[in-house]
Order: sequence, then C-alpha cells, then structure tokens
Amino acid sequence: MNKELNELKTKLYKRCYEIVNERIDHAEQGICYAKDAATDDTKSSAGDKYETTREMMQQEINRNERQLAEANRLKYQLEGVSVALASDIVQLGSLVQTNDGLFFLAIALGTVELSPYSFFVISPVSPFGQTMLGKRIGECLTFNKRSYQILAIV
Repeated sequence: MNKELNELKTKLYKRCYEIVNERIDHAEQGICYAKDAATDDTKSSAGDKYETTREMMQQEINRNERQLAEANRLKYQLEGVSVALASDIVQLGSLVQTNDGLFFLAIALGTVELSPYSFFVISPVSPFGQTMLGKRIGECLTFNKRSYQILAIV
C-alpha cells in the first residue's frame, strides 16, 4: 500500500498544482472581463448609469484581484512542499492514511478527488493540521470529537 500511496501522493501534488493554476487563470480572466466591461460601458453610457456600472466593475476587479492574490499565495506555499520527502512522522508534505480518510498536509484546498479516492488537502497550520503534526503510525488523535488512528504516512 505504501508504494501505491507514494504514487498517489505525486499525482495528488500535481492535481493540487493544477487546481491552484486554474484559480489563477479564472481570477485573471475575471479581471480582464471586468475591465473590458467597464471600458465598453464608458463608450455607450452617460450619467449615473455609467458611474454605477463603473463602480460595479471596479468591485468585481477588486474581488478578482483578492482571489488572484490568494491563489498566488497558495501556489507559492505549494512550491515549498516536497513530495519526495519520506518520514515516519506527520509533517509538511505528508500523505496520511487514517481510519477515517486520507489527508495531505500541504495547503488549504479542501477535498480533492483523484479517482477512486478523495483526499482532504489541509494546511499544516490549520487546527486539524496542527493536531496531526508530529504523530506516528499507530497513534490516535481526536479532533472535533472524532477519533482518528494513523495507519500510514508517506
């Protein structure tokens, strides 16, 4: 199972990278769309309607810029994760198999599907990530009144 988990970990890392890049692309497209919409509206509108549309497009640009900044931050953090690193304790970059799910300590992405598995991609600085750090195979931990036993670490 560990060889399979090693291969899954590499595929999962690549999938996380794809997801982050998709978020970056989506935010960049949103910014371009809002800028274009604001420019197009200035050519055909006058008065209050122009100001309202311009303000709405500026809010849309701001929202997309925040999303872009967050996605770039996640990408930077993900680039600092080593999937080649093997350890017998849970740390950044660990893929952890528990009795109640598979967890990848990397960045805060949530559930990532990689058929036929579902992974919980969590940040090591999240409350659950902090609870997992330093644990070894066979150890148990409790989080939100749920018990987890660590079955494998890759």
